Amino acid sequence: MHGPEGLGDLLTAPNPAEPESQSTGRRRRSKGFVAAIVIGALVLVGGSGAMAYYGYRIALDEKIERIDDPFADLDDASRPEPAPLEGTTAPVNILALGSDSRISAGNPSDWKVGAQRTDAILLLHLSADRKSAAAISIPRDSWVDIPGVGEGKINAAFSYGGPALMIQTVEQLTGVRIDHFAVSDFESFTTLTDTLGGVEIKVPDGAGGSVEQEMTGKEALEFTRERYALANGDFGRVQRQQAWMRAIATKATQDKSDLLKMSRFLEAAVRAVAVDEDLTIDRMLELAVSAKDLSTGDITFMTAPYAGTGRSADGQSIVLLDREALDPLMQAVAKDDLPDYLAGSPGGIDMLPDVVE
Repeated sequence: MHGPEGLGDLLTAPNPAEPESQSTGRRRRSKGFVAAIVIGALVLVGGSGAMAYYGYRIALDEKIERIDDPFADLDDASRPEPAPLEGTTAPVNILALGSDSRISAGNPSDWKVGAQRTDAILLLHLSADRKSAAAISIPRDSWVDIPGVGEGKINAAFSYGGPALMIQTVEQLTGVRIDHFAVSDFESFTTLTDTLGGVEIKVPDGAGGSVEQEMTGKEALEFTRERYALANGDFGRVQRQQAWMRAIATKATQDKSDLLKMSRFLEAAVRAVAVDEDLTIDRMLELAVSAKDLSTGDITFMTAPYAGTGRSADGQSIVLLDREALDPLMQAVAKDDLPDYLAGSPGGIDMLPDVVE
């Protein structure tokens, strides 16, 4: 059984170590599937594939493009400390990049390390207790120090030095140790969306209310590409990208009983990404199982605090990060204390609203 039937067997199988009533079992299995889909959708990997039957899982793993170890050339002594353990588990931090053009997973032969800037930069954090997760977007034009290069837009780090320099730049900026790396392109998201039969994104209805707007993959891509017509410009575009990812995770959860659709979704997901060598399907399985009780409501989307826009000395349009708000936020991530920190209602953080402009 290497097809949807095998996938279904494992997706619907209860955890043998946790006997439950039939109703509780359904609730936990649903949450387990949500956790797997969310991890996959956020990392652009399709982590729910990790829940597949063994033979199917192997087939999926073989279709994922691998990036030569981006951590190998980093000086471990100068990197942030590993995240603290909670019992036998540790928090997981993943740096996920997205591009508006087809790089890497969309067409591996067209992607060369260091040859392209990235349009979306996401720091994904999964807590040690597996009760919460966060996706923190770092504006692509953020003016930062790029190790060995000097000041520049953060998305230029990928162009200058590929995944390794991008990881080094983000770690230096945030003080958060990165565990895994993934890169994809938004063109591939169109296929991912269409395998689900489209998604729904809540937008203003023009009369002070909101409406769930159904979008195909092409329509969702156009929705996330727009920025000039948005009052908040590129910051609004970032939230549209986040809303699209949230919509994919939500729709995948709703369609969990359609095994054929899910198998197509997983196939599209693994073809849409390139990841570090250690982010295997087995690693995704480990994350998905450990986060089996995580639900979509436990995921927080936000944008790294910024103080506004400006101009660099050479005339570039840049984003000025708000270090007074950014530093304590990232300290909370590094210490795996993000929920408590956010509960204190810190200022300067753009949280993804239910309705996106």
